[in-house]
This record gives sequence, structure tokens and C-alpha cells, in this order.
Amino acid sequence: MRTITGLYDNYNDAKAAVKALEDAGVSSDDISIVSNKANGVDVEGQGNRAGEGAGAGAGIGAVAGGAGGLLTGLGLLAIPGVGPVVAAGWLAATAAGAVAGAVAGGAVGGIVGAMVESGVPEEDAHFYAEGIRRGGSVVTARVDESRLASAEAILDSSPRVDVASRRASYAEQGWKSFDDRADPYTDEQIAAERDRYRVSRL
Repeated sequence: MRTITGLYDNYNDAKAAVKALEDAGVSSDDISIVSNKANGVDVEGQGNRAGEGAGAGAGIGAVAGGAGGLLTGLGLLAIPGVGPVVAAGWLAATAAGAVAGAVAGGAVGGIVGAMVESGVPEEDAHFYAEGIRRGGSVVTARVDESRLASAEAILDSSPRVDVASRRASYAEQGWKSFDDRADPYTDEQIAAERDRYRVSRL
């Protein structure tokens, strides 16, 4: 199995990528989505359970996908350095465990550690975590080698962020790596990011 990842500037593009992967036969169990809560994503059916998970800073409400697909299992999670995110899937569950361990004084690494553990190169994991911090959404999928090209094409079918150019833009702003001790972006900072990259869709 290979791990592929796409960063999207808005949730609807990420959601479309998830649905396209599922429609192509990739199991919901092998797909994950993590989206900054600033995207205004409505977590339907999660009620207080999801809110409690986010409030505690460790834990997630209903991360498993059901018969309706991965997106039916969205829940809230608070990630150090990012703040509240809406997430579902195996990566979200791994991140929730890492956050819980860190809160308990055990495992560290948070979202970056979860991505690296799933097969994302560490340099890229820092970039994707920063992308979420700045208001984006990340879709990650585990696919067989034989389906790698078609799965990458599916991720490209939604407006996926060009990693090299966006990383260069971050570097021009002085960014070097994701810092889970940094303050999460404010709504105003995320709005400025959206303006910078002309993101108009939510």
C-alpha cells in the first residue's frame, strides 16, 4: 500500500476528492480527511460528543466511516498548533491517539507524527500540517501500487494545492516547519490566507 495526500484550500474540494475516491472503489477505511474548523464544516449528528472531544483537546467524536461513506463519520478534534479540526478516518484516529498521549505526557508528534507514521515523508507532513493550520483541508488515502496513478488523478480532479509553489510561498513568509507549540491561526489570519491565494469557495 502507498499513501497519497492532497491539500485543498477549501473543504468542498476536499470533500469532492473523498467522494471521488470512494466512487472509484477505494474503501472508506483507507481514506482520511482533516479540515480546519474555520472552513465552517457542519458536523451533522455528532452532537455533544464531538464537542466534548474538541474541548478536551484529546479525542474525537465518531471518526469511523459508516455505510454512508467516510464523511458521515466526521467529528471534532483539537490539534496542538492547529486548533479545532473536523476529521474522519484512520489518520484522524491516529492523530487523536497521539494527542491523547501527548496530553497524558506520553507520545508526542501530533498530526505530523500521525502522518509520518502513515507513510507521509516528514518534510511533507510538516507542510500539510501547516496547510491545515492556515485553514486548509487534507485528504490522505492508502492505495495499492497498481491504483496509485488513478488515485493521484482523482486527487487532482479537485483543485489541489501545488505543494512546491505553496511551500515556496510559506518559506518566503519565513516558515520553516510546523510548530505544534505555536498559537493556532485566528479567523482573521485564515481570512488573510484565503485572500492571499484567492480562495472563494467554502
